This record gives sequence, structure tokens and C-alpha cells, in this order.
Amino acid sequence: MSDVKRVYAFGGDRTEGSKAMKFILGGKGANLAEMATMGLPVPPGFTISCQACMEYYNSTPPAFPAGLSEDIATYVAELEGKMGKTLGDPADPLLVSVRSGSPFSMPGMMDTILNLGLNDISVQGVIEQTGNERFAWDSYRRFIQMFSKVVLDVEGEKFENAINSMKFARGVKNDTDLDADDMRKLVDEFKEIVATVVSAEEFPSLAVDGRVIFPQTVADQLTLSIEAVFKSWNNRRAIDYRKMEKIADDLGTAVNVQSMVFGNKGDTSATGVAFTRNPADGTNEYYGDFLTNAQGEDVVAGIRNTSPLAELPAIFPEAGKELWEIFEILQNAYRDMCDIEFTIEQGKLWMLQTRIGKRTARAALKIAVDMVDEGMISREEAVLRIDPAQLDQLLHPQFDVKATYDVVAKGLNASPGAAVGEVCFSANDADAAAAEGRKVILVRWETTPDDLHGMVAAQGILTSHGGKTSHAAVVARGMGKPCVCGADMLKIDSEHKVARIAAPNGEVVLNEGDIISIDGTSGIVVLGAVELVEPEVFAEFDTILSWADDYRSMGVRANADTPDDAALGRKFGAAGIGLCRTEHMFLGDRKDIVQSMILAVDGSPERATALKQLLDVQVEDYLGILSAMDGLPVTVRLLDPPLHEFLDSPRELEIEIVRAECAGVPAADLAAKRRLLVQIDGMAESNPMLGLRGCRLGIMFPEIYAMQVRAIARATAQLLKEGKNPRPEIMIPLVSVKAELDTLRGESEKVIAEVVAATGVALDIPIGTMIELPRAAITADEIGLSADFFSFGTNDLTQTTFGFSRDDIESKFLPRYLERKVLVRNPFETVDSGVAELVRIGCEKGRIANPGIKLGVCGEHGGDPESVKVFHAIGLDYVSCSPYRIPLARLAAAQATLAEKATASDNR
Repeated sequence: MSDVKRVYAFGGDRTEGSKAMKFILGGKGANLAEMATMGLPVPPGFTISCQACMEYYNSTPPAFPAGLSEDIATYVAELEGKMGKTLGDPADPLLVSVRSGSPFSMPGMMDTILNLGLNDISVQGVIEQTGNERFAWDSYRRFIQMFSKVVLDVEGEKFENAINSMKFARGVKNDTDLDADDMRKLVDEFKEIVATVVSAEEFPSLAVDGRVIFPQTVADQLTLSIEAVFKSWNNRRAIDYRKMEKIADDLGTAVNVQSMVFGNKGDTSATGVAFTRNPADGTNEYYGDFLTNAQGEDVVAGIRNTSPLAELPAIFPEAGKELWEIFEILQNAYRDMCDIEFTIEQGKLWMLQTRIGKRTARAALKIAVDMVDEGMISREEAVLRIDPAQLDQLLHPQFDVKATYDVVAKGLNASPGAAVGEVCFSANDADAAAAEGRKVILVRWETTPDDLHGMVAAQGILTSHGGKTSHAAVVARGMGKPCVCGADMLKIDSEHKVARIAAPNGEVVLNEGDIISIDGTSGIVVLGAVELVEPEVFAEFDTILSWADDYRSMGVRANADTPDDAALGRKFGAAGIGLCRTEHMFLGDRKDIVQSMILAVDGSPERATALKQLLDVQVEDYLGILSAMDGLPVTVRLLDPPLHEFLDSPRELEIEIVRAECAGVPAADLAAKRRLLVQIDGMAESNPMLGLRGCRLGIMFPEIYAMQVRAIARATAQLLKEGKNPRPEIMIPLVSVKAELDTLRGESEKVIAEVVAATGVALDIPIGTMIELPRAAITADEIGLSADFFSFGTNDLTQTTFGFSRDDIESKFLPRYLERKVLVRNPFETVDSGVAELVRIGCEKGRIANPGIKLGVCGEHGGDPESVKVFHAIGLDYVSCSPYRIPLARLAAAQATLAEKATASDNR
């Protein structure tokens, strides 16, 4: 045996592992060892470690590490001794299964092979030992089918077609209706499929006279099967699942080689999958399915109709009673809902697997609360058990899990939830259709602020461009609307109101009015209507969040731009508004006023008139938001985007002029539009994200910021007179040097003083800044001298730290960066360590300058559970996120606090 421990025995008279060793033995192997140690009926076997899998991949080309084959042979001999049988024995063969098992549950993502050890000779030994010829040939054909699909990469459909043809020829409906002779013939057919389909060049060791012969040597069968399970760690579905569940790629899978027990030995045998509680809704009941005279893959593959678990004790009284007792033993041992696989072989119960069971969000909450009430776990454990991301299931409509549909396009899952509606290619058309009572999906190349009314009207948004922090994504999340972004296979011709999708089965054409369904949780687009399940929030949701609030030390605020958003944020538990984006207030029916202000000459009566009109409506805006958040802080960010974003597209205007000329409109009649085009073009910038925006606008056009500050101060004074408790905070964006903040703070304080003098109401309005540039973070000890608070805008801070354009990265090069492991995560979804370090530096230096400074985050990262935990560790006072992500942030903040306490306790 090698010096490196790579193989571990379980079952019989020797077990080497436990449930604590899941990172070595994988979840399946660790739990098999645990059940064996507990004295439960577990068929003996051995586990090859996850580390051996990674050693395999780290070789060039991939190969078993030195000594592993010898170790496997040693443990096979031990297993044969325990079972009193030998692999390949012609008289009484030992048969084994070969199964995967990673440290984290990845159900169905990797491969399994059953009945290994059968060949043309040993099948006769099974017949002799069991006296059941049909069982023997059925087991052999199953082995050939699974081995060929997993190891030899033969399409499973070829075998199913052969089975269906046999049933048709015999005039029967079910597999179980085929007799022993039918199964023997299927074995021959399956071997011929292998010889016909499998390339001798790919498997030269199995080739005879240029044809691949199904392997008859059990040592070859075992070696190839173990290697195939190693390989399945990096199959496409496993890679995609790990990416979705954020499971590391370098953990590897263990391989479990276990003596077979058979549920297909007639009507005294069965196999099933069970849960100790209902995984769909959390009800405290045994839940699952089983099949008599079947093997495990029959249950999960849906080949036959299963029977509900509740019927099992009536058919198998002794095994059923024992299984019920084991359910309680396992649930009490694991202190959680267990997922269990079992087989009954001629009346004898065997346990093949247990693990902590997957469950819906609703079930997770109910089980956690019920187990606290039962005294099984503490409240702290209940809070830690809930995956914050799962809460999205409870806050948005979802596709019905029973629905069947064909996906025609896939993009980025930019905002969770599902929606069904008619395709509309413009915001105006979406708005008009919604006004008629029709449900629509707004389909755009990318949205702009001008599309806001259409986004409000739509059930969901689909774009062919942009990423998870694009305009469409950010606004949709704020509204709680489903959004799929960056579906670049969607070729949109908005002028002719048509889109084309290069789908796998041919081009799909979407015309305006066609019905589509989108799922912003998974990023898929479906042609036609999919049945939706509406969200349902129940008592356990509020219970878990109230417990979370008891434990968390970091506040959670809402990003909200309207009174309705503010009220929604408050409903979901926000302790104020961390980001109120005023640019959204300048759209819709106010756009003409804003354009007049922008295009007017400095100091002109036209600009003064426009500013006066905006002042009046801005006062009303702030009255609504401050009233909705009465008694809680409201951080208002002064105007941030470049002014040209509020103007018409110069290219569309240019096209309009050209068309008018072609139609014979006199040049004199187009002179005003030509002057406007020149004016708009003159405001264009090569890189507007780094151009005239943020505080630079306030310095270049001080009257705009003065108008906004005056509106905030007037609204505050009015509410104070009404006996309310408004708590506004003014945030100046994109500051890079202290002098910018000093200048704009001084001008803002002057305006506030004027309002105080005019109203006779004392006002105390904190003024701070948004830290979204690296220079601001590393000079925070200077800027902090002039700031009452910092709010880290991690969207732009990520952009400026990396030099990435967040609107382009996800549709251009990010997928390749992730694929090649240049980046581990999308830095606009989960905060990057470098960006987090800038936040930490900014916090540390800001507190040096101003010990009482308040520190928060208002970028999209504020609603990402992993990022929330990073911000807690840094020591921020609060995070701010879109209203629908507030419950996630509250739970994640509590988990961060509890994890920190646990670490501190461990270190004592």
C-alpha cells in the first residue's frame, strides 16, 4: 500500500471514517461510514478520497496517482473477505456499485454504475445462486447499459429504444413484463450496440479485430468505472451546478465502491428514496417514493410509476417498521431533515445513503422553526441554516415546478422571479399595452432611463445586452421585476418590431404580441406561456427574520427612489433609505423640463424657469419619500449621471432630420433641430462614466445642486412643522478630492441656512459623500474631515478599481474569464477582495479623521449575502439594497454576526 492514505473501508467489522470527514470521503462516503458506525444495516464497501480525484486531474495526462491501483486491490480483497464472495467468481460472484460523492450534495450531477462484476460467465453464477434467471439477465443488461453510457459515452437513448422495441414486439407495456429470455436477448443487443457505436481508437484496450468488445475482465470494469466517476467531476452539468451553487472546483469527488444489494429480486424486494420530513413544504411527515422489484435508478429516472412511501409498511411490515425507526435515529443524530436511499432485498432492509436533504425555501423555514419548537436546535442554528438566496423564492413569482417547456434562449439571471406576457419592443408600446390591461414583456437591446415608464408597465424585462449591474438589471431589482439580461443570441430589430433567436432546433422568430415567459432566477426565455406560482410569505418567514434581527449588529437600509419603494422597503424591515437616486425623478413627464434646463444658456431666464419648475416637483418628491420613512434616515444622492443622458439620442435626431429632408421639408424649417443636434453632440463624451457627472456636475452647474438641496430642506421643514420626524441626509457623489466636497458642502449649507431663515425651522441635515473612486478610498482620512458619513458605491468602485465597464464586461469577456479561472466570481455580483480592501482602507482612514463618521454600502453588493458578510467583517454600520433583497441582507448580516461569535469562541 502507498504511504498516502487514499482509501477508507466502511461496513462489516471495520469502518475508518465518520460524517466529520466529508471533505475527504465526500458526503456520501462520510455518511455511509457514520451509519455503519451507528450499527445501521449498510452494505460494506470502501471509499476512494476526493483528494485522489484531484491528484488524478493534476497529472498530465490525467491518471491514477502512484499506488492507488494497489490500494484499491487491497481494499477489494478486504471487501471480498467481508462478503465471502469474489469479484468475477463464476460460481458466486460479488457484485458492487461505483458511485460518486462530493463534499457538497450535487444530486444527479455525477455518475453511478450498478451491478459491476457481471460478465458472460459470472451471470451464470448469479442464476445458480438465486435460482432467478430473469433477475440475473436483468441485472446484467442494466450493468451494460449504465457502464456503456457512463464509461463508453454511448447515448442512453439507444438502449431505451432497444427495450421499447422488445416490449412492442412482445406486446407488453412495462419492463417488468419482459421475461428472462427477453432480458438475455437484450444483453446481446446491448453488446452489439457497444461494438457498433464505440470507437476502437478511443478504447484500444477493449478492441478485438477493430471492434470494441464489452469488457469481460472485472478488474478492467472496476478501473474504468472509477476513472469515469473521477471524470464526471468535470462533466458539463457538474461544472454548471457548481457554478450555480458556488461550490469550489478543486474539491473533487470521492468514489464509493459498495457491495450490491438488490431491489429487483421479485415482489419481496424494493428500492426507494425518502425524506424524514416533507421537503416541499416542511410538514413533519415521512415523504418519498418506492418501487417493488426495481433498482434505484428506476425510481429517479421515472421509468415506472412509483408508490408513495406511506404505503410501504403495508407491503413490507418488518422492513417498514425498521425503516421508520431508522428515520428517527438519523434525524435525531443529524438534527436535520435527512434524505435517505434504501433497498429491501427479499425482505431485508439496507441503507444505501443518507445526507442532509435539499428543500424548498418554504420547507427550510418551517423545518428550522419547528425544530426550534421541538428543542432539537437553537434559534441561532435555525438562523444559520437558512440560505439567504433561497428567500427569493418566497418574494417573487416562479415557474410552476410541474410545468414543461422548451428554453429558446438563455441570458444572465439579473433579477429574480418569473413573468409571462406579450413581447413589446419599445417602452411606449409597453406602456400603451399595459394601459389596455395587457401583460407585456419589454424586450430591448438594453434599457436606458428613457425606458423607465415601459419598465414600470411591463411584467418583466428581457435584454440582449448588458450585465447584472446594467441599467435594466439594477432598475428591475429595485422594482422587484424579473429580468434576463445579456441574452446575446437574441437579435432585435426594434424598428420592424421583430427579434430572431438562433435556437438549437432552428431559428425562432418573435413578433410583437407573441407570448413569451422569462425566468429571472435562472436566466431562461421560453416561447409561450408557462404556468406561474405566486409568492406566499408565511409566519415562519417573519419568525426567522425576527430572530435574525436579534442577532445582527449591522443595519440594513433600502435603495428606494419613490414613496412606494420606500414603503416596500419599510415593509421588508429596512431601517431607512441608504440610496435615493434623484435622477429617476427627472424622467417621465418631467423630462421636457429637464431638457429645457440643460439646453438653456447659463444664467438665462429659461434655465431659471426650468429650475423653479423642478424645485416645486422635487419638494413633492421628498415630502413623499421622507413621510414614508418617517423617523428613519433617508440618504439622498444628488444628481449623478451625465446630463446628456437626459437628452434625446443625437443619432435618432439626425435620422429624423435626414428623413425630413428626403420628404422635402424646407431647410429653414429644420434649422432649430440642426442647432439642437449640434448642441447635443457638443455635450457628448468619449467616456461619460468618467466624465462630467457626480460632484463635477455640481461644481460646473451649482444651480442644479442648489435646487435639489433647497427642495430637500423645504420638504424637511414642512414635515417638521406637521409634527413628523424627517431625517434626510445629503450625499454628494463621485468625490475624488477633499476640495470638491468642501466646495459643495459649503454651498449646500448656505442653501440650508436660507431655508432655515425663511421657515423659522431649525434643520440638522448631515452631509456626506459616496466613495466610489480608488483615490477617495485611499485619501479617506482627508475627505473624512469634511464628511458626516461615507457610503461606498461598490458598483462604480468595482468599475474604477478593475478598469471594467460593467455594461460591457458580462457580454464581452467575463464568461471567458470565469471559464479560464482568470476570475473566480463576477466582481459585480460578489465584492472582489481588492475592492473590499479599498472599502476597509476607506473605513479605517475615515474613522481616523472623524471617529463618529457613519459608514455604509449602497452598491448592488449590499444585497449579496456573501458580500454582506465581508462588509460585516470590515465593520460597516449598514448595507443598503433594493427592497426585495432586504430580507436576504438581514439574514446574511445575522449569520455574519453569529459566525464571528463562533470563531471568537473557538479561539478562546
